Amino acid sequence: MIICAPNVLTAEELGAIRNELRGASFVDGASTAGWSAREVKKNLQVAINTESYAKLQDIVSTAFLRSAMLQMATLPAATTQVLFNRYDVGMTYGPHVDAPVMGGVGSAVRSDIAITVFLSDPKTYDGGDLVVDANGMECGFKLDAGSAIAYPANSLHHVSPVTQGARYAAVIWVQSQIRDAGKRELLWDLDNAKRQIFSREGKSATFDAVSKSHANLLRMWADV
Repeated sequence: MIICAPNVLTAEELGAIRNELRGASFVDGASTAGWSAREVKKNLQVAINTESYAKLQDIVSTAFLRSAMLQMATLPAATTQVLFNRYDVGMTYGPHVDAPVMGGVGSAVRSDIAITVFLSDPKTYDGGDLVVDANGMECGFKLDAGSAIAYPANSLHHVSPVTQGARYAAVIWVQSQIRDAGKRELLWDLDNAKRQIFSREGKSATFDAVSKSHANLLRMWADV
Protein backbone atom coordinates (compact mmCIF):
# COMPACT_ATOMS: atom_id res chain seq x y z
CA MET A 1 0.00 0.00 0.00
CA ILE A 2 1.33 3.41 -1.02
CA ILE A 3 -0.24 6.49 0.57
CA CYS A 4 0.41 10.12 -0.43
CA ALA A 5 -0.41 12.62 2.33
CA PRO A 6 -0.64 16.32 1.38
CA ASN A 7 0.29 19.23 3.65
CA VAL A 8 2.01 17.21 6.35
CA LEU A 9 4.18 20.28 7.01
CA THR A 10 2.73 23.77 7.30
CA ALA A 11 4.16 26.70 5.33
CA GLU A 12 5.70 28.02 8.56
CA GLU A 13 7.35 24.65 9.29
CA LEU A 14 8.70 24.45 5.75
CA GLY A 15 10.16 27.92 6.10
CA ALA A 16 11.82 27.03 9.41
CA ILE A 17 13.25 23.82 7.91
CA ARG A 18 14.65 25.59 4.87
CA ASN A 19 16.26 28.28 7.03
CA GLU A 20 17.87 25.60 9.19
CA LEU A 21 19.09 23.61 6.19
CA ARG A 22 20.97 26.63 4.82
CA GLY A 23 23.38 26.55 7.75
CA ALA A 24 23.36 22.83 8.47
CA SER A 25 26.45 20.61 8.26
CA PHE A 26 26.17 17.83 5.68
CA VAL A 27 28.07 14.54 5.51
CA ASP A 28 28.30 11.70 3.00
CA GLY A 29 24.93 9.91 2.95
CA ALA A 30 26.61 6.56 2.36
CA SER A 31 27.65 6.59 6.02
CA THR A 32 24.19 5.36 7.05
CA ALA A 33 23.70 2.81 4.25
CA GLY A 34 24.22 -0.93 4.43
CA TRP A 35 27.25 -2.49 2.76
CA SER A 36 25.51 -3.08 -0.59
CA ALA A 37 23.33 0.07 -0.66
CA ARG A 38 26.47 2.09 0.06
CA GLU A 39 27.60 1.31 -3.48
CA VAL A 40 24.62 3.13 -5.03
CA LYS A 41 23.88 5.86 -2.46
CA LYS A 42 25.23 9.17 -3.73
CA ASN A 43 23.78 11.98 -1.63
CA LEU A 44 24.43 14.15 1.41
CA GLN A 45 22.79 14.08 4.86
CA VAL A 46 22.53 16.53 7.72
CA ALA A 47 25.02 15.50 10.37
CA ILE A 48 23.35 13.90 13.39
CA ASN A 49 24.18 15.13 16.90
CA THR A 50 24.19 18.77 15.81
CA GLU A 51 21.94 21.60 16.95
CA SER A 52 20.51 21.98 13.45
CA TYR A 53 19.63 18.30 13.26
CA ALA A 54 17.81 18.39 16.61
CA LYS A 55 15.66 21.32 15.48
CA LEU A 56 14.88 19.69 12.13
CA GLN A 57 13.98 16.33 13.67
CA ASP A 58 11.66 17.97 16.19
CA ILE A 59 9.69 19.72 13.44
CA VAL A 60 9.28 16.64 11.24
CA SER A 61 8.55 14.21 14.09
CA THR A 62 5.87 16.54 15.45
CA ALA A 63 4.30 16.84 11.99
CA PHE A 64 4.29 13.06 11.54
CA LEU A 65 2.49 12.53 14.86
CA ARG A 66 -0.01 15.26 13.95
CA SER A 67 -0.91 13.79 10.56
CA ALA A 68 -4.12 11.78 10.96
CA MET A 69 -3.64 10.21 7.53
CA LEU A 70 -0.12 8.96 8.27
CA GLN A 71 -1.15 7.69 11.69
CA MET A 72 -4.08 5.77 10.16
CA ALA A 73 -1.95 4.34 7.37
CA THR A 74 1.05 3.27 9.45
CA LEU A 75 -0.35 2.54 12.95
CA PRO A 76 3.09 3.29 14.41
CA ALA A 77 4.59 1.44 17.34
CA ALA A 78 8.08 2.94 16.95
CA THR A 79 10.04 5.12 14.55
CA THR A 80 13.65 5.67 13.62
CA GLN A 81 15.47 8.96 13.72
CA VAL A 82 14.66 11.25 10.81
CA LEU A 83 17.30 11.56 8.08
CA PHE A 84 17.56 14.77 6.07
CA ASN A 85 18.92 14.24 2.56
CA ARG A 86 20.25 16.59 -0.09
CA TYR A 87 20.72 15.60 -3.71
CA ASP A 88 22.76 18.04 -5.80
CA VAL A 89 23.20 17.78 -9.57
CA GLY A 90 24.41 14.30 -10.52
CA MET A 91 23.46 12.73 -7.18
CA THR A 92 21.21 9.69 -7.03
CA TYR A 93 20.31 6.64 -4.94
CA GLY A 94 20.28 3.49 -7.02
CA PRO A 95 17.92 0.52 -6.62
CA HIS A 96 17.92 -0.85 -3.08
CA VAL A 97 15.78 -2.34 -0.31
CA ASP A 98 15.91 -0.67 3.09
CA ALA A 99 17.56 -2.46 6.00
CA PRO A 100 14.95 -4.64 7.74
CA VAL A 101 16.05 -3.59 11.24
CA MET A 102 17.53 -0.20 12.08
CA GLY A 103 19.13 1.13 15.26
CA GLY A 104 21.19 -0.58 17.91
CA VAL A 105 20.56 -2.79 20.93
CA GLY A 106 17.76 -1.27 22.98
CA SER A 107 16.66 1.03 20.16
CA ALA A 108 16.11 -1.41 17.27
CA VAL A 109 13.19 -0.65 14.96
CA ARG A 110 11.78 -3.05 12.36
CA SER A 111 11.36 -1.03 9.17
CA ASP A 112 7.87 -1.92 7.96
CA ILE A 113 7.12 1.41 6.26
CA ALA A 114 9.31 4.15 4.81
CA ILE A 115 8.10 7.74 4.73
CA THR A 116 9.62 10.44 2.55
CA VAL A 117 8.65 14.04 3.28
CA PHE A 118 9.41 16.29 0.32
CA LEU A 119 11.02 19.59 1.35
CA SER A 120 11.78 21.18 -2.04
CA ASP A 121 9.32 22.76 -4.45
CA PRO A 122 9.27 20.32 -7.40
CA LYS A 123 9.66 23.26 -9.80
CA THR A 124 13.10 24.05 -8.34
CA TYR A 125 14.81 20.82 -9.44
CA ASP A 126 14.74 18.33 -12.31
CA GLY A 127 14.98 14.59 -11.82
CA GLY A 128 15.05 13.31 -8.26
CA ASP A 129 11.87 11.25 -8.52
CA LEU A 130 11.28 8.61 -5.86
CA VAL A 131 10.59 5.46 -7.89
CA VAL A 132 8.96 2.52 -6.10
CA ASP A 133 8.58 -0.96 -7.58
CA ALA A 134 4.96 -1.90 -6.91
CA ASN A 135 4.43 -5.53 -7.88
CA GLY A 136 6.75 -5.28 -10.87
CA MET A 137 5.54 -1.86 -12.03
CA GLU A 138 7.70 1.19 -11.32
CA CYS A 139 5.80 4.22 -10.00
CA GLY A 140 7.52 7.61 -9.80
CA PHE A 141 6.66 10.26 -7.22
CA LYS A 142 7.67 13.91 -7.01
CA LEU A 143 5.31 15.56 -4.54
CA ASP A 144 4.74 19.15 -3.49
CA ALA A 145 6.91 20.53 -0.71
CA GLY A 146 5.45 19.55 2.65
CA SER A 147 3.72 16.44 1.30
CA ALA A 148 4.73 12.90 2.25
CA ILE A 149 4.58 9.43 0.81
CA ALA A 150 4.41 6.24 2.88
CA TYR A 151 5.42 3.04 1.09
CA PRO A 152 6.53 -0.51 2.01
CA ALA A 153 10.15 -0.49 3.13
CA ASN A 154 10.61 -3.99 1.71
CA SER A 155 10.02 -2.75 -1.84
CA LEU A 156 12.81 -2.13 -4.32
CA HIS A 157 13.05 1.63 -4.87
CA HIS A 158 15.44 4.35 -6.01
CA VAL A 159 15.85 8.10 -6.42
CA SER A 160 16.54 9.13 -10.01
CA PRO A 161 19.52 11.41 -10.70
CA VAL A 162 19.03 15.13 -10.11
CA THR A 163 19.87 17.02 -13.31
CA GLN A 164 19.15 20.59 -12.18
CA GLY A 165 18.75 22.31 -8.82
CA ALA A 166 18.80 20.52 -5.47
CA ARG A 167 16.36 18.05 -3.93
CA TYR A 168 15.86 18.07 -0.15
CA ALA A 169 13.80 15.46 1.68
CA ALA A 170 13.29 13.97 5.14
CA VAL A 171 13.03 10.20 5.57
CA ILE A 172 11.68 8.26 8.54
CA TRP A 173 10.99 4.54 9.01
CA VAL A 174 8.09 3.14 11.00
CA GLN A 175 7.61 -0.12 12.86
CA SER A 176 3.88 -0.69 12.72
CA GLN A 177 1.68 -2.22 15.39
CA ILE A 178 0.48 -4.43 12.51
CA ARG A 179 3.42 -6.30 10.98
CA ASP A 180 1.47 -7.74 8.02
CA ALA A 181 1.01 -5.27 5.15
CA GLY A 182 -2.21 -6.93 3.95
CA LYS A 183 -3.80 -6.57 7.39
CA ARG A 184 -2.71 -2.91 7.56
CA GLU A 185 -4.41 -2.27 4.23
CA LEU A 186 -7.62 -3.94 5.41
CA LEU A 187 -7.64 -1.80 8.56
CA TRP A 188 -6.97 1.32 6.45
CA ASP A 189 -9.96 0.48 4.22
CA LEU A 190 -12.23 -0.18 7.20
CA ASP A 191 -11.15 3.03 8.94
CA ASN A 192 -11.92 5.05 5.83
CA ALA A 193 -15.24 3.26 5.37
CA LYS A 194 -16.44 3.98 8.91
CA ARG A 195 -15.49 7.66 8.55
CA GLN A 196 -17.44 7.92 5.28
CA ILE A 197 -20.46 6.21 6.85
CA PHE A 198 -20.29 8.55 9.86
CA SER A 199 -20.16 11.62 7.59
CA ARG A 200 -23.33 10.44 5.78
CA GLU A 201 -25.34 8.84 8.59
CA GLY A 202 -23.81 9.82 11.90
CA LYS A 203 -23.57 7.12 14.55
CA SER A 204 -25.87 4.66 12.80
CA ALA A 205 -26.19 0.91 13.22
CA THR A 206 -24.07 0.44 10.10
CA PHE A 207 -21.36 2.71 11.47
CA ASP A 208 -21.37 0.82 14.78
CA ALA A 209 -21.01 -2.55 13.00
CA VAL A 210 -18.10 -1.40 10.84
CA SER A 211 -16.48 0.42 13.77
CA LYS A 212 -16.77 -2.70 15.93
CA SER A 213 -15.15 -4.87 13.26
CA HIS A 214 -12.33 -2.37 12.76
CA ALA A 215 -11.64 -2.11 16.49
CA ASN A 216 -11.73 -5.84 17.09
CA LEU A 217 -9.49 -6.68 14.14
CA LEU A 218 -6.99 -4.12 15.40
CA ARG A 219 -7.25 -5.64 18.87
CA MET A 220 -6.74 -9.13 17.40
CA TRP A 221 -3.71 -8.25 15.27
CA ALA A 222 -1.90 -5.48 17.17
CA ASP A 223 1.57 -6.33 18.41
CA VAL A 224 2.11 -3.90 21.31
